[in-house]
Amino acid sequence: MDNSSGLHDELSLLQDNAPIIILQILVAVFFSVNVLLIVTFFKKECFHTSMRYILFAVMLFCDSLLLLLSYLLLILIHFNVRMQVGICVVLCLTLTLYFTVTPVTLTAMALERYVAICIPLHHAQLCSTHSTIHVILIIHAIGFTRCIVIFSPFFASASLHVYTQVKFCSVEMFIIYKWQDHVRSAVSQLYFLIMCVVIVFCYVKIMKVAKAASGENKKSTQKGLRTVILHAFQLFLCLIHLWCPLIEAAVLRFNFMLFRKVRLFNYTMFSIAPRCLSPLIYGLRDEAFFLTLKSYAVFGLFRRIGINNRNAH
Repeated sequence: MDNSSGLHDELSLLQDNAPIIILQILVAVFFSVNVLLIVTFFKKECFHTSMRYILFAVMLFCDSLLLLLSYLLLILIHFNVRMQVGICVVLCLTLTLYFTVTPVTLTAMALERYVAICIPLHHAQLCSTHSTIHVILIIHAIGFTRCIVIFSPFFASASLHVYTQVKFCSVEMFIIYKWQDHVRSAVSQLYFLIMCVVIVFCYVKIMKVAKAASGENKKSTQKGLRTVILHAFQLFLCLIHLWCPLIEAAVLRFNFMLFRKVRLFNYTMFSIAPRCLSPLIYGLRDEAFFLTLKSYAVFGLFRRIGINNRNAH
């Protein structure tokens, strides 16, 4: 009877932890792919002077950081592990910033495709390396706006001893007043609206150029159009994630166990899934990047094997 009960407990524990194990494998795979793509970006100098590739590298870095930190917080909540509020503040600030940076970067990349296809004569001027630095700074400034909305009331009202307390780490912990939720919701919806308008604008303009183009130009324009469509789908998943904290905060008030399940689902669908598309859009579909990736990953591996074999002999 005791053996049966023990086996049942082990199976129940394995069943509870199965989603976490699967997520751990997914996070490890996509983090490895992102690191490989980042290394590929630094392998070819022409990527360092193109806005599209620089923004892609920035997004890969943001996605990799998000995967690690968000998975860490997910694990801590799943296993009911607490941490000091001071450490939690740093983690949640970083997550809030880069959860916003990713969709804003996607919007900027869609605008870059619009400039490249619809006003190509101004592309070199508008999308120069100098302009790219300004764009990255603007993207981070926009992302930091949500951080100010969420965290400034907590910083203003919390005493120093609060930072040494040990609690469950979650962004919802820093929502002190009801108006914060309303303002956060309003800011998220404003971001959603503006980014959707920009994506639709880019799509319509590129569509018009695609209809008028012919030959090689038509092929290039159609590829740019498909890129914008993929950006739109990826952006849609990212923007839904902006609403997830509102849903999770509402669930947390009623049931902590349900909150854990909802957070796990949201993390899988709206955090992992959109970041799986980044390597597809520019890592595999882009010919120049794919050839460099193939040369580095495949031929580099064979070269190392050949060197090892020669050393062995």
